[in-house]
Amino acid sequence: MTPSESARPGPARSGRVRFATFNVLHGRTLVEGRPVSVRDSGGPEAPLVRAVASLDADVVALQEVDRLQERSGGVDQASAAAAGSGARYWRYASAFHGTAKADGGWVPAPSEPGLRVYGPGEGESGEGGGGTGEGVPSHGVALLSRLPVRHWRARRLAPAPVPMPLRTPGRRGLTLSRDQPRAALAAVLEGDRGPFTVVALHLSFVPGWNVRQLLAVRAWIADLPGPRVLLGDFNLPGALPRTVLGPAGPAAGRRERPGGTPPSPRGWRDLARTPTYPAHRPVVQLDHVLASGIEAGAATGAHAPRTPVSDHRPLVVELPL
Repeated sequence: MTPSESARPGPARSGRVRFATFNVLHGRTLVEGRPVSVRDSGGPEAPLVRAVASLDADVVALQEVDRLQERSGGVDQASAAAAGSGARYWRYASAFHGTAKADGGWVPAPSEPGLRVYGPGEGESGEGGGGTGEGVPSHGVALLSRLPVRHWRARRLAPAPVPMPLRTPGRRGLTLSRDQPRAALAAVLEGDRGPFTVVALHLSFVPGWNVRQLLAVRAWIADLPGPRVLLGDFNLPGALPRTVLGPAGPAAGRRERPGGTPPSPRGWRDLARTPTYPAHRPVVQLDHVLASGIEAGAATGAHAPRTPVSDHRPLVVELPL
């Protein structure tokens, strides 16, 4: 049975929706500290497709996704993962266009300097992009959904202006690394209880700059319907993202909505507290699921399973939406 045959067409968990976020390391894994492709007779995309499908999530946010890159077999990873997961509704947002080099650097594509969004069937223009970008390799984030999508929105996040010393896979010691552009991708989904907003994002590794990006995303989605769920690799450890966004407070003192529905809590809740990095022995949580408009205790099933790909573990949680 293939992943697409085993994936359910929509949420079937008594009104609960399963969410997952996964930094997929462009479908590769680490061997002795170096990213390498996972060999598979099913093709270069097969290990990634199976890893994503194994989460059986209704909504999946993916980071470090390749499109037409030689290192990942020249495939459209977002499209392949969506098909394998039974996600009819999906978009991929390019953080930048260019070709990955063997040494870890990039050859930028000057014809495609800006954000571009791709979906089923054809590419779509985004902020600041010129040309079609159809055959240009790129790297970015994706959002896959089995639930119908009312509206899509994408935003490019500028890189930090200063480099930072980092541990780089395959290299000893610290390497002075320049930040890359990032992307955020938002969707308004149709849930059993009404519309809600989901955002896939991948923030900078530069301290302070990633906080600035997170606050910018919060303001950017303020006009979209709640509840709101943020899924991604924030490059911020532990409880820091929730602290930055503002923790949820009690609902006391606010009037009920028409029909007797209690008001949703303000602020943001951290729905899953478990280490996700590094994948072989997680000691820190860099990947997060945060939500506003969600009551305390509503999230269930939080876990971070190990998969054959990536240096991160995916993070999975269920919500009544």
